[in-house]
Amino acid sequence: MLVCLIMASAMAFADGNADKICGTYKVVRNGVTSKVKIFSHAGGYRAQVMWVDNLKKEDGSIRTDEKNPDKSKRNVQADKIVLIDKVTYNEKENKWENGKIYDPTNGKTYKVKLWFESDKVLKMRGYIGPFYDTSEWIKQ
Repeated sequence: MLVCLIMASAMAFADGNADKICGTYKVVRNGVTSKVKIFSHAGGYRAQVMWVDNLKKEDGSIRTDEKNPDKSKRNVQADKIVLIDKVTYNEKENKWENGKIYDPTNGKTYKVKLWFESDKVLKMRGYIGPFYDTSEWIKQ
């Protein structure tokens, strides 16, 4: 019985670490500030834009995901784009991985790894082969 309680406690602690990624983040990329929400979704985690500071174009129209290779997603507003999908928590490495990150500035999708550098600084690395780009997201 004691062994079962210890194992259940360990599993709850691991789940708690996995859910640490959930929350709202401030993201600054290429001079554009946005807020992104990370939440549990379909057995992993998803990051979706909730707000972007340049939602409207100069002509007053709403920016959309116009570079998305999936034509059915090109009308998604810039403040609703899914950036990261299907990342899962690797307890041994204390990282979230095995998912994809979408870059709406070029319409390309990359593999992704995420980890905390500190309590409030989430590092996000998008990569393809040996090439990668790392950025910081600040937890709010």
